[in-house]
Amino acid sequence: MTTTVAAYAAPSAKAPLERTTIERRTVGEHDVLIDIQYAGICHSDIHQAREGWGEAIFPMVPGHEIAGVVSEVGSGVTKFKVGDRVGVGCMVDSCRECEPCRSGREQHCVRGNVQTYNGVGKDGRPTYGGYSQKIVVDEAFTLRIPDGISLDVAAPLLCAGITTYSPLKHWGAGPGKKVAVVGLGGLGHMGVKIAHALGAEVTVLSQSLRKKDDGLKLGADHYYATSDPKTFEELAGTFDVVLSTVSAPLNFGAYLGLLKTGGALVNVGAPEEPISLNLFSLIGGNKTLAGSMIGGIAETQEMLDFCAEHGLGAEIELIEASQVNEAYERVLDSDVRYRFVIDAATI
Repeated sequence: MTTTVAAYAAPSAKAPLERTTIERRTVGEHDVLIDIQYAGICHSDIHQAREGWGEAIFPMVPGHEIAGVVSEVGSGVTKFKVGDRVGVGCMVDSCRECEPCRSGREQHCVRGNVQTYNGVGKDGRPTYGGYSQKIVVDEAFTLRIPDGISLDVAAPLLCAGITTYSPLKHWGAGPGKKVAVVGLGGLGHMGVKIAHALGAEVTVLSQSLRKKDDGLKLGADHYYATSDPKTFEELAGTFDVVLSTVSAPLNFGAYLGLLKTGGALVNVGAPEEPISLNLFSLIGGNKTLAGSMIGGIAETQEMLDFCAEHGLGAEIELIEASQVNEAYERVLDSDVRYRFVIDAATI
């Protein structure tokens, strides 16, 4: 039997989100029913609710940074029990058969992973995300949140945490490496925390010095304003990895110039506009321009365990669900330090 739950949804593209009800599927053999306690607001929620990344499915219930408690399990569930603290990230299923899925990279499923919201499940029905009271998810795509992290600050780790952890690990951030994080927002502040915990020397590159004190407290060793042309002169050839977390187009040639020979500029922010690039910026210095998209389920669990071990959680501003539209505008104005999280009890 399906369950009717309250949620906040965008009824159409660019429309304000409003309170409504949705149907959650019956708990299947391998499903867990999660009472959502907290849901982070990711910039990608805004992109998708406003069709900035292309045609979307409406009504849309955004939210892929979900933390809560298991309230029911299917008869075949072995990973979780009622009362467990769990999370759900950006995907809730995949084909599980292709090479990426079998190697733990479900985010790159050849047939396309099933997104937590603005997707279509294997049952042919649209998926609805975390701005809701409950969600039903297959245990294979449910994460265990360690006891060392409170659920409110853990919620953003399900996207912002893994989105920065995965490329930092892949590109070798650690002792003896110099890492620059472009942008100190919802993604960037976690990038700084994680890169510091991995042992890298961390520099923040932000438009201004407005958040310098914050950046240094979060673990940055250095902080520079990209609005100052001298920054690019002074830091030329400095970094092993530059992690761009911003969703605005950059002068990629200038940022590639900050890399050492063989360095990598890795993008996790996704501008809505195409970019242009002079390829000599890559050819000179054997440099890499790369992208990264979240992480697989096993790596996401690894990230959560790493964050618990190092005492890392997101810096959040807890809001009531009725404030979600105001929060969207404040995200666009960069007026949040550093992640809005919805208290699901207010939905």
